[in-house]
Amino acid sequence: MAGLPVDLLGLKVFILCAGLVGNVFLILAIAHTKFPRFKSFDLFLLGLAAANLEEIAITTAFDVDFLRASSRAVGTWSCRSLKFLSKFGEVASIFFTVLISVFRQQKLSDVANRANLPIYLDSVGSARMASGACVLLATVVNLPVFAIDPKEPAGNATGNATGNATGCPLDFFQCSESRCPALNGLYKYLFILVCNLLPLAVVTVTGCLILAVLLGKRSKVTPASGGTGSGGSTFHRGTVAVLAAMGLFQVEWTLYLILQLPAASVDFAFRAEAELLISFSYTCISPYVYGIGSDLFSLKNFKKT
Repeated sequence: MAGLPVDLLGLKVFILCAGLVGNVFLILAIAHTKFPRFKSFDLFLLGLAAANLEEIAITTAFDVDFLRASSRAVGTWSCRSLKFLSKFGEVASIFFTVLISVFRQQKLSDVANRANLPIYLDSVGSARMASGACVLLATVVNLPVFAIDPKEPAGNATGNATGNATGCPLDFFQCSESRCPALNGLYKYLFILVCNLLPLAVVTVTGCLILAVLLGKRSKVTPASGGTGSGGSTFHRGTVAVLAAMGLFQVEWTLYLILQLPAASVDFAFRAEAELLISFSYTCISPYVYGIGSDLFSLKNFKKT
């Protein structure tokens, strides 16, 4: 972060602060209004907010620690651990977004076609299992980073190449030029497929299905089991909020993939920072979209917190 232009640095700080406030308040609002009777959707929102906060906290620690340590090299295992933890939050946030989109699409389809019959994810136990699966999968897909050697041997200049004076590259997949096996490239593209392309495809398909139901069967949208006192309007607003967040997700991660594919034609340090800003933009905006759409960010809840 030390080498960023002032405008870009200010934008990053603003996004981090806004994301921190939004995700903390989303967790507090859910805890105040839903505890102890959490429903599936509440658990998914808590998981999303927690993943966002973990990403923000680790990335902030990453930047602050490296700014203080600019005169010394960062250890290989420290670098690997920080990269793992920062990417873990990002991937977990993606998987929780997919889970929320699938849940709301099934719920809306159930409401439109089968009245009040429950779906599998309505069960809190099933929601916990699905949330645990998201966390476990996010852990597994990030573990190979510990096998990547991100640093050059002593004597090689890495600061300019990595965009980090400490020698720890900003790019999650970058390895040293002297030790970069072909498996590293394979892991990169498998990671993009599993954690970016497939979630983007699922969110796009479920978003289209939700939009089709909202446009074609608007008069039939009534609360199934997620209404909170205001009837069908609450369920409808929550669904629109999910749809808006899904649209934001599609825009952000499409831009991310555009930066990933033509890597050779984009300045390395700029690309790494641009990827972080894209991820943080979703982390910052999504809690406000969900909170406002679900009536969690209301004056009443502000007074409670």
